[in-house]
Amino acid sequence: MKFKKITNLTLKNKTVFIRTDMNVPIEKGHISDDTRIRASLKTIEYAIKNGANVIVATHLGRPVEGSNDTNESVLPIAALLGELLHQNIKVVAGVPDKIDFGTSNIVMLENVRLNVGEKKNDPILGKKYANLCDIFVHDAFATAHRSEASTDAIGYAASEVCAGMLMSSELDALNMAAAHPKAPVVAIVAGSKVSTKLSILENLADKVDYLIVGGGILNTFLLAKGFHIGKSLVEAELINKANDIMQKMAARGASVALPEDVVTAKHFSRDEIAIQKNINDVKDDDMILDIGTKFANQLADIINKAGTIIWNGPVGVFEFDQFANGTKILANAIATSNAFSLAGGGDTIAAINKFNLMDKISYVSTAGGALLEYLEGKKLPAIKLFEDRA
Repeated sequence: MKFKKITNLTLKNKTVFIRTDMNVPIEKGHISDDTRIRASLKTIEYAIKNGANVIVATHLGRPVEGSNDTNESVLPIAALLGELLHQNIKVVAGVPDKIDFGTSNIVMLENVRLNVGEKKNDPILGKKYANLCDIFVHDAFATAHRSEASTDAIGYAASEVCAGMLMSSELDALNMAAAHPKAPVVAIVAGSKVSTKLSILENLADKVDYLIVGGGILNTFLLAKGFHIGKSLVEAELINKANDIMQKMAARGASVALPEDVVTAKHFSRDEIAIQKNINDVKDDDMILDIGTKFANQLADIINKAGTIIWNGPVGVFEFDQFANGTKILANAIATSNAFSLAGGGDTIAAINKFNLMDKISYVSTAGGALLEYLEGKKLPAIKLFEDRA
């Protein structure tokens, strides 16, 4: 993966267009979660410190292109960003022919999704963005799987293109975990349905040494191997796909780990009693809601010997404490492993936070869609752009 980083370029007296992802929740003008804004600070501060004039751009919500939807304005974001940078930040509507910075060194464009042609990746709009700057800095990995005018078309029209610090961190982490991993490689892929992660499973089956599945995905694999799973969530129509994945891995000496013991309940409820039992003892009215302690500890041993760990999805209904033990054991094993660990996805991050392990995972990606598409083996538009302009 070849790409220029902002730290590789001379920024003094240049105008840089930094495409961020500050798509934050705003209610009645109040930002309830500023994580994405703070994540973008490092790149913005670096550009300013190194003598650049900075144009900050982001999308926000799903406004109608061409409208003047004040409910989707970036004004609250600019206000908070200004507080964090200790200066006032002017918001510029539309895409002017030229930016007047005045006595400031930073401005913010109004919500780019208000601009006609943004989502359709209009090259004319991309050119208008590019005419505002000397350097396009793509720092919105969460949008890396999308081709839009402010993330893609601008890159092919701009004089110079590079990755911001957040984008660079994401790409470096992906490179270490998926492109050039240290063996043995362990992947944990869990979720309610095989169908939503089938492409990921098929792609990883060609690359990893151990594949750990959980949730409804595990139930489908168990059914494929002939185990009785009671009334557990399952996609019976995909058992052939599950068998294909297991056979593919077995053919090259790798394996999909399946449990000897599971945690069951009669109903899906926060107050339901959890019962550990052998996989062969699952009854018709049982629901499998977690992996058993014995199996979780076996997986922990595998994780402890890993060189690289990719984690997407908790292995049980971790939201209910009585069904969270399997995920907790695996999460702690990942946290204490010497392996490089890449974790991502909303539920995965929630589990990491539940067990207070955020600072013990090598890299936690907040970009759900982009991360999943990368793990599926797809070439992300942002990566193609960087490679084309390297």
